[in-house]
Amino acid sequence: MTELSSGAAAHGGSPGASSATDAQPILELRELEKRYGFIQALKPASLAFRRGEIHAIVGENGAGKSTLIKLLTGVIRRTGGKIVWNGREVELATPNEAIAHGINAVHQEVVLCRHLTVAANIFLGDETVKFGLLQTRDMNRAAQKILDDIGFNLPADALLGSLTIGQQQLVATARASLRGTRFIIFDEPTAYLTRSEAAQLFALIRRLKEEGVTIVYISHRMEEVFELADRVTVLRDGTLVGTRNIAETNDAELVAMMINRSLEQIYHKETIPFGKVLLETRNLSGKGFNDVSITVRAGEIVGLYGLIGAGRSEFALSVFGRNPRTSGEIAWHGKVVDMRNERTAIDLGIALAPESRRDQGLNLNLPIGLNINLPVYDQINSGIVVNAGEEKRRADQQIKDLGIKTPSRNSLASSMSGGNQQKIVIGKWLNHGAELFIFDEPTVGVDVGTKAEIYRLFAQLLKNGAGIILISSYLPEVYELADTLHVFRDGHLVGSQAYREKSHEDILAEAIGV
Repeated sequence: MTELSSGAAAHGGSPGASSATDAQPILELRELEKRYGFIQALKPASLAFRRGEIHAIVGENGAGKSTLIKLLTGVIRRTGGKIVWNGREVELATPNEAIAHGINAVHQEVVLCRHLTVAANIFLGDETVKFGLLQTRDMNRAAQKILDDIGFNLPADALLGSLTIGQQQLVATARASLRGTRFIIFDEPTAYLTRSEAAQLFALIRRLKEEGVTIVYISHRMEEVFELADRVTVLRDGTLVGTRNIAETNDAELVAMMINRSLEQIYHKETIPFGKVLLETRNLSGKGFNDVSITVRAGEIVGLYGLIGAGRSEFALSVFGRNPRTSGEIAWHGKVVDMRNERTAIDLGIALAPESRRDQGLNLNLPIGLNINLPVYDQINSGIVVNAGEEKRRADQQIKDLGIKTPSRNSLASSMSGGNQQKIVIGKWLNHGAELFIFDEPTVGVDVGTKAEIYRLFAQLLKNGAGIILISSYLPEVYELADTLHVFRDGHLVGSQAYREKSHEDILAEAIGV
């Protein structure tokens, strides 16, 4: 247990840092802990959050970050210790009590009402009513002014469900920032945001900081932590490891504190001989992309890089048979195939781990074992009866091989962390015996330790003779892992390189078009 106070070492170099250094704590944790029976989810921790600072929290999945969020927002009650708000001890026993104090959170998964408009969601629970009637026009106008003022380019009268996940995240942020907020927690807020949307969010965060709002910023993206934060606290296995001023640390130190491994051990790259050509696209075109020709060999990672909307995912969905091609050819093992639908691709041995694993890759309300076995039930049944022994064996084998952290194959997929959910998706296709794996943003929302595990899994797939198409908006990921890297812009393939043939700057310039 590490104890920290507002009088810790000198503050980092973010704008406004000096004022945050001298400020009194707005919220203090004193020996705060949370137990579930014999399991200690958060060991006694003491930490002070300063008024008007951006305080990052980092740690692997299972480190205690979610527990901390729930304690501070009144979702769960502490087992021991004290929470002090503005110098007075408080209970924070319910979400309403936390909100009344000015404590709000913006979660990675949007929890608003998709069937209502943006304006209705912003004013949810605080609607404008006259003579018992909702004043929809007034609310739309007020919401639009709010969105414009904070720099969010969003239509107030649009249905929330018609927006992208990233845009919905911005709506949730706008709502949280307006509810008398004095202390706001952002949990992986940029996981689904475009570059432009992230810039809008960062501008709002800095504005809130200038207004004296305390920001707790939880992220697996180290570059965001160093861009925004004044201080950063590391959690590991439910223990508060330590806090650093951002100007006095670096990503290597933080990674070592988080996982007891060096940064160089994260990107696991092995030299694996290439085998036969598995997939070849020849001048393939479809909705969102044009004239794309690539080759994927056994033992090879082919990276697809570009900004969100550049056409990478659209191309992959066409290869997988989800979206039809308009021209060009797809060859599998040297033979031209008509990729009519997803079933055709699956039967050939092509697997897709989609960008949104929760919406497209998993049945969240079903058990882990059932999710893992979904592609193979036609192989483990005799007529209408499923072989229960084989069903259990296959599920347990993938859970063991992939290190899925769960008490049972019967646990719901929805109860798993983001990293474990990604492993379930991978296990599903390993179970099926696929030869080509398409991974679309495979490490979004997972911690650095889980990233390392996923990258090692990639190496194992390659050794077993599979090929991988890796789609990522995170340049270091594809740069360090891809044997061949293709760059997309505006639906076109604008550049290609062998492993580390070009610099980061050159690749980014190709993607942006400068």
